[in-house]
Amino acid sequence: MDEEFTPLDCLLSPGSQKICLVILNQPLEERFFHVLWSKAVIRACADGGANHLYRLMDSQQERFLPDYISGDFDSITPDVKAFYSEKNCRLIETADQDLTDFTKCLDIMVEEIKKRQVQVDTIVILGGLAGRFDQIMATVETLFHAQKMTELPVVVIQGSSLALLLQEGRQHRLSVNTGLEGSWCGLVPVGGPCVTTTSGLKWNLDNTVLEFGKLVSTSNTYEDHGDEQERKPVTITTDRPLLWSMGIKKL
Repeated sequence: MDEEFTPLDCLLSPGSQKICLVILNQPLEERFFHVLWSKAVIRACADGGANHLYRLMDSQQERFLPDYISGDFDSITPDVKAFYSEKNCRLIETADQDLTDFTKCLDIMVEEIKKRQVQVDTIVILGGLAGRFDQIMATVETLFHAQKMTELPVVVIQGSSLALLLQEGRQHRLSVNTGLEGSWCGLVPVGGPCVTTTSGLKWNLDNTVLEFGKLVSTSNTYEDHGDEQERKPVTITTDRPLLWSMGIKKL
């Protein structure tokens, strides 16, 4: 991601990113759903994510069929499973209990991208940042797995939050000028100490060690800019994987 990347481009109807979409087992918000579904070249549900897709669509389920549903199927309800099976959606059972349904679904998505030879810029995950804290941490842990699976950025979106794990050893240049950005952002050293340098933030870091128990850059915000000026990109370099989080404006 040495080139500029726009985390919230996926939520813009005229956005340029080609995406794949994974729906997790958490409530879906109609606010984000339709634009992401319409832009996605491959769409999937992780186990109980199919329940939420089915409920959100109400009487229009046949218009919104995922390419596949994967998991150990302990969360998807029998009626929802039967419906998608009848509509010839692929049901892929993944019984490995050492990995979460999200991790396994993402692994299948990466293989699908390769098999279909489709151009994809970003994999977008709907859900995973709300509810039980242990499951939120499992979402973050899957982002570490993702870096071993693919070079593509994997963006997690739920509510007013976005999370993206930045790869080590690169200068990341994030465009934050879509108009959808909320006021806050943060850098969290989830996997261990990170030596970090930034620009474009109100409180920048200069070869600073971020580490739990020492310093974590939460509740940061963007560099001030005039009303007539575009916000400058945020640049981040880190020697270890580093979690970028940012707010999404409520429209």
